Amino acid sequence: MPDGEDIGQRSATIAVLVDNEAGILARVVGLFSGRGYNIESLTVAPVDEERRQSRVTIVTTGTAMVIEQIKAQLDRLVPVHRIADLSLDGPHISREMMLIKVAGAGEHRMEALRLADAFRARVVDATAESLVFEMTGSGEKLDAFVALMRPLGLKEICRTGVCAVARGPRGL
Repeated sequence: MPDGEDIGQRSATIAVLVDNEAGILARVVGLFSGRGYNIESLTVAPVDEERRQSRVTIVTTGTAMVIEQIKAQLDRLVPVHRIADLSLDGPHISREMMLIKVAGAGEHRMEALRLADAFRARVVDATAESLVFEMTGSGEKLDAFVALMRPLGLKEICRTGVCAVARGPRGL
């Protein structure tokens, strides 16, 4: 078994509908840090201005028991309206957006442009010394693109974190 791999560990994408109020994000993060749970990705944004609600999407890893504890503890936070474990509740779509800066000229620049085209990354800034690509997709796709850009002059990466929604008619 490779280092760092634990039997029964799974990744969970958890969507939480909360009141859009000061301090709620700190309470969610405090729940994780206080119990030693890791947050791999965290996104939050308002989704209903009229009801003043926001959606928090958290990607974490743990045993089934730990994931259930996380969901139960999140549910106890006063301003939480709904929780869904998208990883278990059926098919879902998840995406990240990334900006990636690559420095280089000549053949490295041409190779970076060829790879970007193959990965459907858009050039959003170009200078004589660098390119900035914008790319949306699964975390695995973004990771693969980053790995190919490293030898070509990778300088900087900025990622949004996971946004996820259930497939089909059901909603959070």
